[in-house]
Amino acid sequence: MTRKINVGGVSIGGGAPVTIQSMTNTPTHDVEAALAQIRALAAAGCDIVRVAVPDMAAAKAIRELKAGSPVPLVADIHFDYRLALEAAEQGIDKIRINPGNIGAPERVEAVAKACRERHIPIRVGVNGGSLEKELLAKYGGPTPEAMVESALGHVKLLERYGFEDICVSLKASSVPVTMRAYQLMAQRYDYPLHLGVTEAGTREMGELKAAAGIGGLLSLGIGDTLRVSLTADPVEEVYAACRILKAVGLRREGPELISCPTCGRTQIDLIPMARQVEELLKGVDKPITVAVMGCVVNGPGEARHADVGLAGGRGEGVLFKRGEIVANKVPEDRLVPELMKLIDTL
Repeated sequence: MTRKINVGGVSIGGGAPVTIQSMTNTPTHDVEAALAQIRALAAAGCDIVRVAVPDMAAAKAIRELKAGSPVPLVADIHFDYRLALEAAEQGIDKIRINPGNIGAPERVEAVAKACRERHIPIRVGVNGGSLEKELLAKYGGPTPEAMVESALGHVKLLERYGFEDICVSLKASSVPVTMRAYQLMAQRYDYPLHLGVTEAGTREMGELKAAAGIGGLLSLGIGDTLRVSLTADPVEEVYAACRILKAVGLRREGPELISCPTCGRTQIDLIPMARQVEELLKGVDKPITVAVMGCVVNGPGEARHADVGLAGGRGEGVLFKRGEIVANKVPEDRLVPELMKLIDTL
């Protein structure tokens, strides 16, 4: 088990539930726009939001953002240690920085001291696309081993100054490289891990890569918090993250739909029926499993662990509850309405 850090009252690691993160894409100094997006992300299910801090105007906006934010905030900082100091002064909940990129040792010490005094965790964020030149030369490219060595170098800089309130990410655009890097890191250290596949692409392909990489690691018991990186509205990142956590069994908020892939035995128009049920379930907040199956013979049995479901025959179907049929010969056009009535009784 990884050690636990605290980000503005939200726990990461140490057996705490896996948290969802995203990042605003509005100018951070535009407080009104940034807060509108932060609130939208929180409403979608985001637990922690990161904001870019490229300059002092952005850093000085943090206090006002904090005052209006419903979730903890992370400052994303590169190169200029003074921005990290100002973010800490303004009350940021967490800082994302690479200690090796902010200059002389005394600068790293100053940031570590400021964060330690205020109990602000630091995420060491390693990206396969921006590794140190000497590591690229040593390993012949952005390999998992190069990424881990980079992360350990940054971690040791902080440890040198007595700072261990650390979270680590090792992101690459390659799913296999990303997964291997996190596996190697998990074997070496017990710092909590922030999962992600960086530069994953637009919504459809990006979500697939995130599901494979992030979902695969979570299924192996690796990972404490995550961001799905998409070239899309950041709210889509949160929806994707929620879907991944539900798919690997780490969240049971709201209903889960299971449905069969159809086959030659299917005698009802199952695909639009499944989509209709999926849409109707958006208005249901019960943590239940609902099945839409195409075969009366096998459907109830195959979905016996569902709370409720329907299975279609020729022009009609059955309703079942936990594998047991509760209504026979329901006309096809009544299957979905009757299923929703059954859900209401749960």
